[in-house]
Amino acid sequence: MAQVEGTRDRLVVIGSKGGPAIRTRGPGPTAFLLEIAGRPIVIDCGLGVTRGFVDAGQHLNRLGLIFITHHHSDHNLEFGNLIHTAWTAGLASHVRAFGPDGIAHLWRGFLDMNRFDIRTRIADEGRPELSELVTVEEFAEGLVHSEPGLTVTSLRNVHPPITESYALKFEIARADKPACTIVFSGDTAYFPPLARFAEGADILVHEGLFMPGVDRLVARVKNGARLKEHLVARHTVAEDVGRIASAARVKHLIVHHLVPADDPDVTHDEWAAAVRTTYAGKLTIAHDGLVVPLP
Repeated sequence: MAQVEGTRDRLVVIGSKGGPAIRTRGPGPTAFLLEIAGRPIVIDCGLGVTRGFVDAGQHLNRLGLIFITHHHSDHNLEFGNLIHTAWTAGLASHVRAFGPDGIAHLWRGFLDMNRFDIRTRIADEGRPELSELVTVEEFAEGLVHSEPGLTVTSLRNVHPPITESYALKFEIARADKPACTIVFSGDTAYFPPLARFAEGADILVHEGLFMPGVDRLVARVKNGARLKEHLVARHTVAEDVGRIASAARVKHLIVHHLVPADDPDVTHDEWAAAVRTTYAGKLTIAHDGLVVPLP
């Protein structure tokens, strides 16, 4: 991997909540910035990813790699907007975006929806053709992307009714530092094969449900029974997140995509206590803006 300016090796949690809704002073939907020697890589594009990218100290003209785990709106809604905003900020590099089946359609739809603005800016401001700056590649299970110093692989997880939903593993080789492996679970029900996929990872970023909070959440909404059925069948309760991390012997577990994430009666200490029933290693409950240096 070519070295670029800056030496930061870190993971930034831009958005930490599960689901697309945003509320006053609440956290944002799923998005991550992974920096390797300062080079930015975006994983998932929930609302707020563009602002979070900039607030983390990155310049949008350096946007280069984007990975989408699955096509729920809290993971892809700002995908096109991130690229377009980078383009208006003087995008200086070619963007490669990777996602499951449907990402090419998503990108074409974005270009079509914004055709007037794009054509106007090209003619009026002398900007380059946006579509020529972006390559969109669809992946299934297995190798997603490989280049010197970085290999990305995927594992199909369990997130019905979406069948094209994946965990992603980033294996990073650095000339001056030890190799590092980071695994993102994506959205998934309890899935024991994920432990093999994440075996020995330096960091496992896993989604989670806190069931006492879920019970309070569903009691407040009209579709509560249906919502609870949806959440339990498609996501992983905190205790099972710990089981995956323990079985995988990961060095650091980060719990994100928190449901609920904006209940003032649910503290991070309560989240941690639930995970601690099954996992004794290094643990962090995610929040927006969390910065984790790579080991």
